[in-house]
Amino acid sequence: MGNLFGRKRRSRVTEQDKAVLQLKQQRDKLRQYQKRLNLGLERERALARQLLKEGKKEKALLLLKKKRYQEQLLDKTDNQISNLERMVQDIEFTQIEMKVIEGLKIGNECLNKMHQVMSIEEVERIIGETQDAVEYQRQIDEILAGSLTEEDEDAILEELNTITQEQLELPDVPSEPLPEEPPEATPIKNRPKPELVAAS
Repeated sequence: MGNLFGRKRRSRVTEQDKAVLQLKQQRDKLRQYQKRLNLGLERERALARQLLKEGKKEKALLLLKKKRYQEQLLDKTDNQISNLERMVQDIEFTQIEMKVIEGLKIGNECLNKMHQVMSIEEVERIIGETQDAVEYQRQIDEILAGSLTEEDEDAILEELNTITQEQLELPDVPSEPLPEEPPEATPIKNRPKPELVAAS
């Protein structure tokens, strides 16, 4: 079902991924080997003590030489594990760098395509056309503003004065003097209701 149209599915596992996996497997095998060596060293140290107690000095010496050789092997495996881990880190970092470079490459191609669509000449042409249109509109505005005669200008100013006067006109102030005291007014609370007045 996966090969519905006869196309092979591309594996997402790269050669670098395979290399990293193999290096990690080798590192793990070396660590297991180190564990076995450490266990063997402990046993041989204990056995050398036992042989010394039994008075078998030569056998104990031979065993200690073997132990010394295994300790040297242990040091070598430490160096090899360190080299493998450094190699894994270098490959992984290089993969990150490759992704960054690929991203930069895609971004660069995109910018180049945009620059092809919008060249410097095209931008200059558009700016020039815009400036021409603005200048043309300014000339039209000047012509329209300059087409008013002196009479038109006077009429406009007169209309402006009329509108200003209308806004400033206030109602006339009454000429009669105001009464000094207002007539006696019954407070609203004490004022009888109209129905009660009618009934009396």
